[in-house]
Amino acid sequence: MYYISKNYKSLFSAAGKAKTDYEYVLNKMGFINLGFKQSSIPNSTIGAIKNFFGITLALIKLPFGAILCTQYPINKYRKYILLVAKIKRCKIITLIHDVRFLRGRTRDREKELTKLKKSDAIIVHNLVMKNWFLDHNIDRDIISLDLFDYISELRPDQNDHVTANGKYGIVYAGGMSGEKNSYLYDFDTLSNSNYYLNLYGKGFEEDQRKVDQKDSILTYHGALPSDKVAFSIKGHFGLVWDGPSTKTCTGRFGEYLRFNNPHKTSLYLLSGLPVIIWNEAALAPFIVDNNLGIGISNLETLEAVLSGLSKADYDKMKKSVIEFQDKVMSGYHAETATRKAAALLKGSMD
Repeated sequence: MYYISKNYKSLFSAAGKAKTDYEYVLNKMGFINLGFKQSSIPNSTIGAIKNFFGITLALIKLPFGAILCTQYPINKYRKYILLVAKIKRCKIITLIHDVRFLRGRTRDREKELTKLKKSDAIIVHNLVMKNWFLDHNIDRDIISLDLFDYISELRPDQNDHVTANGKYGIVYAGGMSGEKNSYLYDFDTLSNSNYYLNLYGKGFEEDQRKVDQKDSILTYHGALPSDKVAFSIKGHFGLVWDGPSTKTCTGRFGEYLRFNNPHKTSLYLLSGLPVIIWNEAALAPFIVDNNLGIGISNLETLEAVLSGLSKADYDKMKKSVIEFQDKVMSGYHAETATRKAAALLKGSMD
């Protein structure tokens, strides 16, 4: 079984981290990288040249009738890879990071689905996304990932002994500009006597505060690389919420939560933080059922929700998260889903 590594322009972002993590898992499982060694050259031209020659070499070396694991989307060379792989009668496993149609990045649903139909087995984020594919007649083996992993050789422990003390630190990690998360600046106008926010990421705009900084519950801690931030974020909960409104998740980013697994969720769990998530998000049942956090319909009720949370309830969630950390940091979910996909394809090849 094989994969083709590539150059990733930036490992700073969650997107780059998720893809390199999957390569780590494949390598651990014994998949063979046919391309050049993974790299992070920031220069687009040099990176594209390296990718082209690395992928070409890999396709020359790719055996006939093999299983090839790919990731989607790849901005370049996917057609090239699949063309040669199909000529060589290989079976294709594809791990989906984003569905551009569901994310609002394209209106051409059928064009995107046609691309994905060229895979023989597809690993999707969750059961909601799986059902969406089935509803649109994708007759391939479809496996639910359940949760993205967040690979780390060391276990972050800075939040191990953070306990509920009447005032909760809510962590938000991610981009903070534009329509995706403009709601963050509204927290200062809500009832917020029992919580405050620690913000990590790019795009914080000081002039968007609704109150003077001295009166604000927002503390901005800057942006950190994706492999460092897990050891720096501190608080009691991690927040998964997108869109312009505190009342519900709206807009194309908010609606996407109905289908996707936000990578920041895995970051929070790795960092030892229970999660506060929109209760209509596709990932909400997984979080709640595994006692890894709480679902909430409206951030304007957050003060009341936290007031009703007992210390015992919080400590139980925290214990569940710490027990769950090992799965997230080791690649358990990606490995489990990939083994299922490979077993299904091997069965069809016998």
